[in-house]
Amino acid sequence: MAERSTAAVDVADNSGKQPLTAEAGKATTDGAEADKKVGTHQDTARAESKSSARDAQPLELHSGHKLARRYRLEECVTRLEGFSSWRAVDEKLRRAVGVHILPADHPRARPVLAAARSAALLGDPRFVQVLDAVEENELVYVVHEWLPDATELTPLLAAGPLEPHDAYQLVSQVSQAMAAAHREGLAHLRLTPGSVLRTGTGQYRIRGLAVMAALRGITSEHPQRTDTEAIGALLYAALTQRWPHENNAHGLPGLPKGMGLIAPDQVRAGVHRGLSELAMRALATASKQEDPCTTPEELAKAVAAMPRIRPPESAFAAAAAYQRSAYRGPVPPHTGGPVQQAPVPPPPPLESRTGKVIKWSVSALLIAALGLGSWQLADTLLKPGDKDDPARSQSSGDGLPKKPDVGQPIRITDAREYAPDNSPQHSDQVRFTYDDDPKTSWRTKSFHDGPVLSPFKQGVGIVYDLGADQNLSGATVQLRYGGDHTTMSLYATDSLSPSTSLSGMQKLSTDTTTSTSAKISLKEPAHTRYVLLWITAVPYSAADPETFSEAGYKQAVADVKFTG
Repeated sequence: MAERSTAAVDVADNSGKQPLTAEAGKATTDGAEADKKVGTHQDTARAESKSSARDAQPLELHSGHKLARRYRLEECVTRLEGFSSWRAVDEKLRRAVGVHILPADHPRARPVLAAARSAALLGDPRFVQVLDAVEENELVYVVHEWLPDATELTPLLAAGPLEPHDAYQLVSQVSQAMAAAHREGLAHLRLTPGSVLRTGTGQYRIRGLAVMAALRGITSEHPQRTDTEAIGALLYAALTQRWPHENNAHGLPGLPKGMGLIAPDQVRAGVHRGLSELAMRALATASKQEDPCTTPEELAKAVAAMPRIRPPESAFAAAAAYQRSAYRGPVPPHTGGPVQQAPVPPPPPLESRTGKVIKWSVSALLIAALGLGSWQLADTLLKPGDKDDPARSQSSGDGLPKKPDVGQPIRITDAREYAPDNSPQHSDQVRFTYDDDPKTSWRTKSFHDGPVLSPFKQGVGIVYDLGADQNLSGATVQLRYGGDHTTMSLYATDSLSPSTSLSGMQKLSTDTTTSTSAKISLKEPAHTRYVLLWITAVPYSAADPETFSEAGYKQAVADVKFTG
């Protein structure tokens, strides 16, 4: 029906010898010491021996090499333990991808294939998607998304601790995603700052689900506890800019020697108390909390039970408030001498005797003119038959016609792709629909059948956050492709990630267009904060080299504006 997702990310994590989670006084290794027993909080062990991985030599591949006459290798990102990871180009679909490659006789080749195929079946947009897992020509390779606009958590933490709202979003989104994965029997076991990516819209994506652990031969007797403690370590680092361990890891300094694991709000002043307690509950083994969270599901519920942490006020709001204030210039400091009084300005010219006479004369003429005008107006209003005059009925009390109401623009504060079938289009491009740049856009995939997407796909769309409850009267949408035809609807929903299905939302209005723009108007204003733009039909368009999309039924949204 459609091409698979075309976004992508980095491949293997180079921090293979860094600890995954925190425990005071113990390190979790992923290098030469990996075969030794590690702390109980990590509870991981190598599935295959280090010597076996060392015996498998890295493949002699180079830039320009093609796999399956389709995937052209561009840049080697990692070469480790007998496998290599590459940034590549899918020449068939003309998109960037990431590729893990290892010999077919590598001791971990079979587990990697099994893990990749299991992860591909999950189809959750919160994870970097596995696009292909193949064994051919004595090679095993796994192809996955490449997300050029996403940023690893590692450099974000190196720049400083996250704001409480950002840390809250991190633990909330990651714990919910991992809870969904574990419900399907999938674990990560390698959750580090290099495994978590943040998109431009503030969404967190997790890469390497099951695959990263299989590549390194990591297993665990308690996978849910392992992943939960890894999330706790990420939250701890986000709050303190320190790794919850005595040793440095992932570009972050460790905790002071001999102090053990201490709460984040004791490491750094100003840490949110609720998030600090949550991090310690997730790091259950090392912190020995009385009320630990031992599974991602428990952690997600604990996050949901917390009072919601609001984002900080934006800088432009503070600047606007400053501009509204009356600025009278700097006040010079008093030096102790006699205070100099400002000179009294001379009176206006009309304050003279002649000026006063002129002023009173003009005032009298104005009063007479107003009186005459009022008399004429009253005489006109009291004429019989005027009360049925439709033109008069549309006049205001002062005799002037009312100005028609003009829709006021409503600012979009956030947006997220809505994919109830867990098959998103391009989640990382959503922000392009409200960035005021007509050259950027969010696009759908190319579909073989159309214009109506049903029954193969009910629709595609984006949920917009208007910042607060608004009286919505309509929307204008700028599109990339014209033709027969595009059908769009507006729905009022309950959040950026709606808890109800489409049938449970309030449908506001629908519009169909054959051009590259559409205006969706509501018969009556709707009071809502979250609005779903839902597209159910798209036109046919030829291949577009500019957006790397193939020919088919498709659409791209360049700009969306709402009016109140």
